[in-house]
This record gives sequence, structure tokens and C-alpha cells, in this order.
Amino acid sequence: MLVTGVMDDGCPYQVQITGRAARPVIGSARIRALVEQYAGTPVLLGPLGPLRDLDPGDPHAVLWLLRRHSRVVEQRA
Repeated sequence: MLVTGVMDDGCPYQVQITGRAARPVIGSARIRALVEQYAGTPVLLGPLGPLRDLDPGDPHAVLWLLRRHSRVVEQRA
């Protein structure tokens, strides 16, 4: 899944969410660090939940993390 977005400070990014825990995203070092920072911590997997520990190998969880910490502009499968 290819995701394009903008960080809170205005920095644009484009990453590929791989679905692999060893390398959850390809592209932006900042986004990779964000995913690594939140790995194993509780995150909402939707606007109202559920609340689960972030699994870097779950592409939907990584996408929701990006939606919570940046403005996702576009996503393509």
C-alpha cells in the first residue's frame, strides 16, 4: 500500500506499507522511526477503536497510526 501524507510540521512523505514486521515501511526515515517508536504500544485501530498494541506487521494498524500522527493525503493499494 502506497501512502502519501504531510507531517504536523509540514514535511511531506511517501511510504510503502509492506505488511512485514521486520521492515514495516519503505520510504521515509521519519515514518519508519514513528512506527518503531509506537511498536508494541496501544493505538486506536479506528476512529472509535479498538485499542490494541501496534503490530508493525499489520498494514492497517500502521495506516491508522499514520492517520493519527499526520495528515494522510492519498493511499493506493
